[in-house]
Amino acid sequence: MKDRSASEREPRIVVMGGGTGLSVMLRGLKEKPLDITAIVTVADDGGSSGILRSELQMPPPGDIRNVLTALADVEPLLYDMLSYRFTAGEGLAGHSLGNLILAAMTDISGDFVTAVRELSRVFAVRGRVLPAAQHAVVLHAEMDDGSIVTGESKIPEAGGRIKRIFLEPEEVEPLPEAVEAILEADAILIGPGSLYTSIIPNLLVPKLAEAILANSDAIKIFVCNVMTQPGETDGYAVSDHLEAVYEHVGHHLFDYVIVNDGEIPAQVQDFYAEKGARPVKVDWDVVTGRGYKMIADTLVLFRRYLRHDADKLSHHIYQLVQNWSIRKR
Repeated sequence: MKDRSASEREPRIVVMGGGTGLSVMLRGLKEKPLDITAIVTVADDGGSSGILRSELQMPPPGDIRNVLTALADVEPLLYDMLSYRFTAGEGLAGHSLGNLILAAMTDISGDFVTAVRELSRVFAVRGRVLPAAQHAVVLHAEMDDGSIVTGESKIPEAGGRIKRIFLEPEEVEPLPEAVEAILEADAILIGPGSLYTSIIPNLLVPKLAEAILANSDAIKIFVCNVMTQPGETDGYAVSDHLEAVYEHVGHHLFDYVIVNDGEIPAQVQDFYAEKGARPVKVDWDVVTGRGYKMIADTLVLFRRYLRHDADKLSHHIYQLVQNWSIRKR
C-alpha cells in the first residue's frame, strides 16, 4: 500500500540487473533525489566470484560489489581499493579486494545478506543493495539445437543461439525485502546488462516477477544495451530484447524503453566487430507497434569501451519518474 506522503518524499525506484552496465547507470542515478533499491543477480559463476562461490559456499559477490562501489559515497582512493584486482600471488591472483572483503564480512556476520547490509552502512551507500535471493543459483540455457549449457559463464561461450534460460532451483525464494521494495516502488527499472545472464535471471525468481506485475502504480522502464553481446544477443534488435523478456515472463512488463540512437564512430564499430559485437538495431516501428513508448537519445560515451552516458541516462529516467509521479497525484 502506498503511503499518503508519496508527494512529499523522494520517488522510490527499484533497479534490477547485474554487470558493468548497471553499475555505470547507478553512478548517475545516485546523484538524483531518488530512493534507490538495487536488486542484483546471484547467478555469476566465473572468475573471482565463481571461486569464492565454490570454495566458501556463498553467493557470488562480484555484481554486488560493483553495485556497492557504484552507490558508495567514498573517497576516490577507497573506490580504487575496492575495485583493485590482484594480478599476482598464489591464491590471490584474479581476486578483487572488494570481493574478498565481502567474503570476510559474510564469514564474520554469518550470512551474505547481513554482510551486504553492513558494508552498505560502512561505505555510506546511497540506497539499498539486495541480492535477488539469499543463495546462489545455477543458470542453465537450452539452445536452439536442444542442448543444455550449464553455468552463467559458459552460456556465452557455447556458440549457439539461446532458446530459453532457467534456474536451478526453479522455485528459488527471493529476499522478502526485495519483494517489498518492488511492491512499494514508484518506478521499476530493468537493464542495461547481459540479457540472458544478468537481466532475465532476476525475472525468473517467481515472486519477483509477480511483484512487478502486481505493482500497477509503478512506471516500468527497460534500458536496452547499445551493442549486441557475442553468444547471447547476436543480431538482436531492440524488439528482440523485449521479446526475450516476454517469452520468459509471459507478460509485457514495460511502459517505456530507453535506447541509444546516437551514431557510433566507424572505428569504434570496427573495434567491437572484431569481438563479434554490433550496434543494437533500433526498430522503432516494431517496438512502438507492440505498445511500448520509446525514449531515444545519444546515450553513449567511448573511452576504452563503449559505456552509457550516466548523466544523460539518469536525466531521462528521472524525468520519466517525475512526470509519472505528477500524473498519479
